[in-house]
Amino acid sequence: MIMKIIIFTQEDPIYIDLFFTEFFKKCNCMDDIKAVVVSKPMGKESIITFAHQMLKFYGFKDFFKIGRRYVRKKITSMQIVSKLAINYKENLSLKKKCENEGIQVYMRNDLNSDDFKITMESLDPDLFISVASPIIWKNGLINTPKMDSINIHCAPLPNYRGMLPSFWQMFNGEKYAGITIHRIDSGIDTGDIIRREMVEICRTGTLDHLIKTTKKRSAQVLARVIEDYKNNKIRYSKMPQGGSYYSFPSPADVKKFRSRGYQLI
Repeated sequence: MIMKIIIFTQEDPIYIDLFFTEFFKKCNCMDDIKAVVVSKPMGKESIITFAHQMLKFYGFKDFFKIGRRYVRKKITSMQIVSKLAINYKENLSLKKKCENEGIQVYMRNDLNSDDFKITMESLDPDLFISVASPIIWKNGLINTPKMDSINIHCAPLPNYRGMLPSFWQMFNGEKYAGITIHRIDSGIDTGDIIRREMVEICRTGTLDHLIKTTKKRSAQVLARVIEDYKNNKIRYSKMPQGGSYYSFPSPADVKKFRSRGYQLI
């Protein structure tokens, strides 16, 4: 079956780029990916607001570490980097990766606007996929594709709905982290489950390591889910009632996280 797939994500040269590098390796149906919609980090209009939130989360020492990595990744993704360099393709920006695959890229934050809906309808999409899209979708956007709108959430839903689930699973001492692909509905992480897998949490690892691990695994899981859609093998299970919801961690949460022997980076 030929499909028209649109993927929604956010600017993130560290973890999101890692996801797409792995996804482009594992996906056997790249011709079906028609566009990638990239929103600003965390949906923030101002980079200063975003940086301030990250500083509060990481603290000065880890903020410097992640900031240095961010800048280095930005520099190595520039087109002036030699094509003979090691890992050249992996270091390309997401936009350049998509362009190399013939995939249209839209830089948009107004996902629920009438103008954006018209733009998406013109692509006649079959499937929308959210990969850490930072904007809460309204029904007009959710119902645009002919088949489904689905989301990847790195937790064993219905537990750990909400923000930064990898942090909260480590915070609570879980031995395994989840990866759930589910349909998007009007709730937050409440739609029918399509596939769920578990990943072991390394007790001596960091949050950075867990996020990288789940991003790579979720890319592999998504590639298989797309194959199931193309072969009419998708099966849904009802999202269980209950579960838990977490908001973005506060500095006090991070302090307690570290007191339990964990590190962010």
